[in-house]
Amino acid sequence: MYQDVMIAGFGGQGVLVAGKLLAYAGMLEGKHVTWFPSYGAEIRGGTANCTVIISSDEIGSPVVQNPSAMLIFNEASFKKFETRIRQGGQLFLNTSLVKMLPSRTDIVRIDVKANDIAEGLGDIRIANMVMLGALLKKTGVVALDSVLAALKQVLPARRHSLIPLNENALKSGAQLCSLV
Repeated sequence: MYQDVMIAGFGGQGVLVAGKLLAYAGMLEGKHVTWFPSYGAEIRGGTANCTVIISSDEIGSPVVQNPSAMLIFNEASFKKFETRIRQGGQLFLNTSLVKMLPSRTDIVRIDVKANDIAEGLGDIRIANMVMLGALLKKTGVVALDSVLAALKQVLPARRHSLIPLNENALKSGAQLCSLV
């Protein structure tokens, strides 16, 4: 089993948190993982992306040039990274913010109105969890329960009151992909 994922958006969208949760969930399942963050000096509002690899075997390098799955949270990231997704890969688009259509026909596009769903759940800040839930359902890379367990480890104690909201967002993203 080997899955590499790139998550990209702007600072403040929870790009790095989503990646860290995914990697931590993989660790909880006893898999080999890497989490490789990259962000501009501005942090909030600047560009942010990370790559996560989850594998049943040892991982040779954390660098991913052409990921098999990509979560794109905003249009600037879409423009920057669309060409990098592997042929046949899965492109998860936050269509609440990304209005452009992919120019490529050799990838699978999964539209997720993450911001709209997050607003409906009561907090725009959980759009990242909606996107992550969609990825979990479509790829099966790790179990939803593993990500829920990782929330308790990754989120600081002062944020644990938000765990039920994050859980609802993860489940909403997964449910959306059950319908597709």
